[in-house]
Amino acid sequence: MDWDKLRIFHAVAEAGSFTHAGDTLNLSQSAVSRQISALEDSLRTPLFHRHARGLILTEQGELLYRTVRDVFMKLAAAEAQISESKEKPSGLLRVTTPVAFGTVWLTPRLKEFVELYSDIQLSLLVDDAELDLGMREADCAIRTTTPRQPDLVQRHLMTIHVHVFASPVYLKKYGVPKTASDLDGHKIIVYGEDPRPPFPGVNWLLEAGTKPGQRREPALMVNNIYAILRAVENGVGIAAFPDYMAQESTKIVQVLPELEGPTYEAYFVYPEELRNSKRIAVFRDFLVRKVSDSQF
Repeated sequence: MDWDKLRIFHAVAEAGSFTHAGDTLNLSQSAVSRQISALEDSLRTPLFHRHARGLILTEQGELLYRTVRDVFMKLAAAEAQISESKEKPSGLLRVTTPVAFGTVWLTPRLKEFVELYSDIQLSLLVDDAELDLGMREADCAIRTTTPRQPDLVQRHLMTIHVHVFASPVYLKKYGVPKTASDLDGHKIIVYGEDPRPPFPGVNWLLEAGTKPGQRREPALMVNNIYAILRAVENGVGIAAFPDYMAQESTKIVQVLPELEGPTYEAYFVYPEELRNSKRIAVFRDFLVRKVSDSQF
């Protein structure tokens, strides 16, 4: 199979039309169409169903697309490794992180990294969904759950502790709880329904200090930890969230300091193929240093 035709096929499969693929490849729509037809003729099988609304891969087209996509991903990885042979780390580094950790803790600390490594183009992907590092949806990740993907290099960053917080405005209006059972008379904010909460037992505060089998009714449910922090800062109620978030806020105070929720771990992970990447190494070392400075 001709490499140029496979390159064009990959672009068409990604774009879903000859026209859009042509825009990407700087080729005319007719030139792209001719190359795809020639590839189909050489394989003696149609690769696309042609519809007025666009192109749909045939079964044979799907098989070829998966293979070609894997080849392109390996080439991209090889290109990244070759670029890493330079003495100074440079190039694009895509880092994915959970919303709360990336927004509240990591982003304010990136000024130093950007200034130290001006040749690295840092792209921060803040998303509670786990992007597939094996499929190169990102280069590396900070995960607050044990990584499940195979062939990932893992570096433990920290143990995250969870405590209870409220704003002074709220406490002045509703009083300071002295024991966990006192929470019965307070407005509790918890994490909303989610098949994949940010950590196990995220809503433990609903049962803290209650009798076995009992559970408080929350005043507010929000399926985003950062949004819960903002609600607490503005006096909506009392909530439990990670200590690293509380350290970044001047608008809240800890209550019931003896009461601690489930702990969980944070990891820095990246694919085995990027083990020798200078960009990964300098970002990993930067994270480890910043975590140590934070004294979690």
